[in-house]
Amino acid sequence: MPIVLVGMMGAGKTTVGREYAGRHSLRFLDCDQELVARTGVSVATIFEIEGEAGFRRRESCLLKELTQETGLVLATGGGVVLNPENRVLLHERAIVVYLNVPPKVLWERTRHDRNRPLLQVPNPRERIESLYRERDPLYREAAHLIVEGGRGSPAGMVRLVDKAIEEYRKQHA
Repeated sequence: MPIVLVGMMGAGKTTVGREYAGRHSLRFLDCDQELVARTGVSVATIFEIEGEAGFRRRESCLLKELTQETGLVLATGGGVVLNPENRVLLHERAIVVYLNVPPKVLWERTRHDRNRPLLQVPNPRERIESLYRERDPLYREAAHLIVEGGRGSPAGMVRLVDKAIEEYRKQHA
């Protein structure tokens, strides 16, 4: 059963996922990076050509494929939970960890990143807060575990995730 990290853009899914996978000799994939590798174009280009709906369709197809793998740690895109089918699929096929990071910290982490299509708006900080309000309940619905993040180091987050997964596995053995 794969381990899937969900959460907002800038929550640390890729950083934490890569480190966690390395510590446990598991394969790591970032869903967005995998889409880029398979299509040969950036996420921004997919959004530009196919719109968000086209991107989300591609994301859902990839998720169906990757959640069948074992020995995998998967960092999803922040909007993967918008599709109710994705939330069910994740919850049934994986151990889902929600990296919950406050909007203020997300803003600090993403404000200089020009490669995030959803933040190319007049007020990106307000957009992050709005997305957080919309998505937080959806992440919680999909997740088996919620790890509170924000101010600690990436290594500290990995330790929290490691501990949470270990306890989850003990309870569900």
